[in-house]
Amino acid sequence: MAKKAVDLSIPKGVQENAKRGLELRAEHGFGGTKVGEATARLLAEGGTVTARKARHISRYFPRHAGDNLDQTGKGGKAPSRGYIAWLLWGGDAGRTWSEKVVKALDEGETN
Repeated sequence: MAKKAVDLSIPKGVQENAKRGLELRAEHGFGGTKVGEATARLLAEGGTVTARKARHISRYFPRHAGDNLDQTGKGGKAPSRGYIAWLLWGGDAGRTWSEKVVKALDEGETN
C-alpha cells in the first residue's frame, strides 16, 4: 500500500497568530525567546516546514499550556509574556495543526 504524503503547509490561522505575536513582541518589548521569535518568523512567512520542525513546534505546547491562560499581564493593559510567546508558536491553531501533522507522521505517512 502506498503511503500518503503528509501536508506540511503552514495554515493561514497559524501564520496570522505568529504575525500577531511578532507585532505584540515588537510593541511591548517582551514575550517569547529568540527561538520563539525565529519560529514565528518562519510560520508567518507561510509555505511549509520540515517534519523535524513540525515535531519541534508540537513539543512547545504541552510544556507551555499554562502560559496561555491569561491574555493580559498583571497590569491589565499589556498582553502577558506567555500569551505573546504562545502566539509566536502559532497559538491554538499552531497547536492543533502541529499535533495533527505529528500524528500523521507517526502513523507512517511520508513527507
